[in-house]
Amino acid sequence: MNSINPYIGFNGRCREAMTFYQECLGGELELQQVAGSPMEQSWTGAMDQIFHSSLTINGVQILMGSDMTDQAGYTKGTNIALAVGCSNEEEIHTLFARLQEGGQVYHPLKQEFWGALFASLEDKFGNRWMLNYDAKQKSKQLN
Repeated sequence: MNSINPYIGFNGRCREAMTFYQECLGGELELQQVAGSPMEQSWTGAMDQIFHSSLTINGVQILMGSDMTDQAGYTKGTNIALAVGCSNEEEIHTLFARLQEGGQVYHPLKQEFWGALFASLEDKFGNRWMLNYDAKQKSKQLN
């Protein structure tokens, strides 16, 4: 496993929140908005909303966030998921199979437009998980 990071849903306030956290903590902030992304075709909200953001300090990604919501929608208090950066395809399939037992799958494990295998789910204890394996990213790390 490469990493586990908190991934926070901000319900339309991602840019404001992540900018605030950068001001408080420092680091480099990356904001990817819906406009100009593949999300643009299916998103019904504002085009300036953030589909993915990350705050990196000293080369380590510490916090991620988004304005996007899954099928369950936004509920304050359950808007944080654990984002797992998997190190290989076998690992992501194993984690997905284990974590979904007794839980609920929001986004089935499949290849996504950013080039990675991805899934999101809630485990049997009510905790949300986002699993990601990007083979291209892994090969960059090895070079």
